Amino acid sequence: MSANDPNSRTTDIAARLSDAQRKCDERAITRARCDRACHQFLGRSKGGLSTKIHARTDALGNPTGFYLTGGQASDLVGADHLLVDLEVEALLADKAYDAAERVLDVLEACGAIAVIPPKRNRLVQRAYDKELYKARHLIENFFSKIKQFRAIATRYDKLSRNFLAGVHLASACVLLN
Repeated sequence: MSANDPNSRTTDIAARLSDAQRKCDERAITRARCDRACHQFLGRSKGGLSTKIHARTDALGNPTGFYLTGGQASDLVGADHLLVDLEVEALLADKAYDAAERVLDVLEACGAIAVIPPKRNRLVQRAYDKELYKARHLIENFFSKIKQFRAIATRYDKLSRNFLAGVHLASACVLLN
């Protein structure tokens, strides 16, 4: 066959396409393995492998939303997911949420008051309502109540969906009591 033969050209293109498809399939399999591992939301922190539970509660300390991340993840990752479609007058959070672009600007756009103490290294210290900030203990109380459930405190479940279901079940038990 000559180089100008149309049949040789189509088989060459088909061979290249099958190689590209095989490489793409290999990448997809690797990505699927990574996705399965990432969906466990296990991350290494100082205490070893752990999972962070990011929670949102109402003014009475009742849970309104959850999000899981690996133990090494920043608190702002949870804020990115929990602040979506938020309709509140004020949001109480600790210093870890003192981020202008990711939290404070979002709250300002929603018309909510940010009751978040500024970090010590902030160039311009913001004012916040210290009396209203005292009510932040409600979220800490909620976490201490769900940590009474041993499966939540020690994370027995391998998959994050099972662990999150346990968190929902524990929070339902807390609400019923």
